[in-house]
Amino acid sequence: MSKKDKKPEAQAAEAAPLIHTIDEKSEKKKKLDSKFYEKELVKLQVELVKLQEWIKAEGLRVVVIFEGRDAAGKGGVIKRITERFNPRICRVVALGTPTEREKTQWYFQRYVANLPAAGEMVLFDRSWYNRAGVERVMGFCTDEEYKEFLRSCPEFERMLVRSGIILIKYWFSVSDDEQERRFHARVEDPVKRWKLSPMDLESRQRWVEYSKAKDEMFAHTDIKQAPWYVVNGEDKKRARLNCITHLLSMIPYQDLTPEPIKLPKRRANMLGYVRPPKGEQTLIPEKY
Repeated sequence: MSKKDKKPEAQAAEAAPLIHTIDEKSEKKKKLDSKFYEKELVKLQVELVKLQEWIKAEGLRVVVIFEGRDAAGKGGVIKRITERFNPRICRVVALGTPTEREKTQWYFQRYVANLPAAGEMVLFDRSWYNRAGVERVMGFCTDEEYKEFLRSCPEFERMLVRSGIILIKYWFSVSDDEQERRFHARVEDPVKRWKLSPMDLESRQRWVEYSKAKDEMFAHTDIKQAPWYVVNGEDKKRARLNCITHLLSMIPYQDLTPEPIKLPKRRANMLGYVRPPKGEQTLIPEKY
């Protein structure tokens, strides 16, 4: 059949650029068994608690950056990492739009204020790389501000590493088809709709622009002292297990799990304490 004889839809399909990727379209794998996933996740979370105790004991300062496209799975991994952690040791930083005052500050200033002290781990759910991604693509920064970021970011990160901070950077990669599927899932789920912002919908229309911005970002900031580690995010469960496994491999740690505590017998009520009647308290309705 000649091109002339083909239907318009078929011609359009041939002409359309293929942008499936992880940033190539990932090979589909068999779905991970849920029981196996849960079992492996619990094992990894036990190790994360050991890592937590080591960070506290050794006074380490750890920064982990999570970047990637919208709906790539960053939040899901962060949630599984922090589920068993002590929030006083590990905290999540997800900064919103800068205030008018922050816009006049040194670009990295508001991120520096959230860096860890000794014995802390900070997980950045998006980070200073906003300038190389959304700000660049959406035109929220000038060309000069963008170029200055690409120049200064590697030096800023080398400075962090020289100061003793352990800096680990993850990029979650997902295909356009999978991102579209997850967007639709969020639309259909009332408890997930908050995850879709007008900015997410706009970025959906600019897949290629974001791809180019990511490539340029990697070219300048994938440095020896703080390399980018790419996580295949096509399968959420695999991505979580793979990312946590890699994170654990990045920080040598020892098992400092506290020994089991033997609870002493409770002392008898020697003070004659009498609990006030429940009728004097305001109880919530017991609907369940």
